[in-house]
Amino acid sequence: MTEEATHNTKTVAEILAQAFYDNNVTHIYGVPGGGSSLLLIEAAAQLGIKFVLTRTESGAMMMASATAELTGTIGVALTTKGPGVASAANGSACSLLDRAPVILVTDGFTDQQSNFITHQFIDQKALLAPVNKGHSRLEENQVISEINRLVNLAMSPPCGPVHIELTGATAKKEVIEPQTQKINEDYQINADNLNTLKDACELINNASQPVFVIGLEARSIENTEKIRQLIERTGYPVLTTYKAKGVISDYHPQYAGIFTGGISESACISKADLIILIGVDPVEFVLQKWRYQVPIIDISVIEYPVHYVRPDVGLYGSISNNISTLLKEIPVWPSSRKLSAIEELRNNMLHSLECHAKEGIGSQDVVQVALESAMSKHEGNLQKKLPLITVDAGAHMFSVMAFWPCNQPLDVLISNGLATMAYALPAAIAAAIKETNRAVIAFTGDGGLLMCLGELSTAIEQDLPMIIIVFNDQSLSLIDIKQQASGLPSRGMRWKQPNFSQVMEGLGGKGDQVSNIEQYQQAMDEALEIGKPVLIDVLLNPEGYSQQLKALRG
Repeated sequence: MTEEATHNTKTVAEILAQAFYDNNVTHIYGVPGGGSSLLLIEAAAQLGIKFVLTRTESGAMMMASATAELTGTIGVALTTKGPGVASAANGSACSLLDRAPVILVTDGFTDQQSNFITHQFIDQKALLAPVNKGHSRLEENQVISEINRLVNLAMSPPCGPVHIELTGATAKKEVIEPQTQKINEDYQINADNLNTLKDACELINNASQPVFVIGLEARSIENTEKIRQLIERTGYPVLTTYKAKGVISDYHPQYAGIFTGGISESACISKADLIILIGVDPVEFVLQKWRYQVPIIDISVIEYPVHYVRPDVGLYGSISNNISTLLKEIPVWPSSRKLSAIEELRNNMLHSLECHAKEGIGSQDVVQVALESAMSKHEGNLQKKLPLITVDAGAHMFSVMAFWPCNQPLDVLISNGLATMAYALPAAIAAAIKETNRAVIAFTGDGGLLMCLGELSTAIEQDLPMIIIVFNDQSLSLIDIKQQASGLPSRGMRWKQPNFSQVMEGLGGKGDQVSNIEQYQQAMDEALEIGKPVLIDVLLNPEGYSQQLKALRG
């Protein structure tokens, strides 16, 4: 028997598609050109991997990013070369700073093309280098090794995107490849914490009012289970970052609220004599100086080279293993915190963020009406899953993140690291594709939606059970507030009010525009029953945004 007889012959595109399949990829998002993208789409289709035609390359990356967060494996996007790559850059930055493992496959230039200034040519590797973790110009002689390297790189903490350039000529080349491909799935970082463990136990035993701060690396099922055991054992108050919301339920008596690095959490943190960070990534905090002087224990997958604060003790490696060890080493956790005091802290934080309007609909009203409708549909049963929500960047996110409760990790998707606008709609599309038995709500500002308006067509085409709720206040509200606070004249931050409901209808979907609570309530109740894409255009009174911003950040 010859050597070739023991192997399959596959094209490079087929091998890449097989690698995606082996890593449980079910959808590829993108805007293809010629060359490799069409070949990859077909190779993936033969394996049951569906291609979703998006309307923007950045949107494709955000969909892949949301998919990666929800599944815990890689997301995949593809674009054409040149302008397609340039347009994908913001989405790649979003994946990088939100720690989502994404593979971006782009058409590439041949050696001959690269040696000349030719049509659409840019240095794609250099363009994306600041916003991804790695790159490969895939060639037939190193297909598997490079795919393995990039998958492992994307999945290694901190997770993030990688970039594959693939020319049409290379994509169609046939190579001899072993029948069995095994992608390395051992992404766990191990560390020897024996010395630091003793120091951590000493800090804990000497403290009486510790506080937990939970971050995005804590969101896995294994980590969440252990963290909840730890929380129940201690009785300490718990704050979560935006992306860790749901690791502990908003309804848990020890949940004290959101931690952003601003001032809203200071009432809780300022009383602490020990801060225990679990899975916290410094990219999650706003750009403000660390304001607390008490000892800090950092339980994280990796030690970040740049942090807001230098921890006194760092336990690095497996979060769940480190917590298990702490639970064994400290049978009784000292605490003088009372649940009633934690409840008061949580209620005071929520009170400081209230944002009602004297007339019309305020931002908090938008969230609470949607929540009441969803809970009514569930007959008030908090154990049933509420809709998964996605949140755009902008002033409206303060109300959404404060007043929409989460029971499980990833009940909410938000771009917190990059905090990019135009995120909520693409993320909701990806979420609705994955969560086939669960409603999805995208909370977006009018400014953010205007940046990705075409993706409404994607949602309609996919016939997804999702609701897009637009905070329509005719302005770039968060920046408008800052402009006013600076004493500058209002200039360039406002626009003529668009009618998004008409746009939705024009694209073939269902749209409603509402201007009072009664109209909004009715539209929301109907939207939850339809099971198709619905846009609710809420004409918003933005008063209260400035008070929220002051309460959060000072």
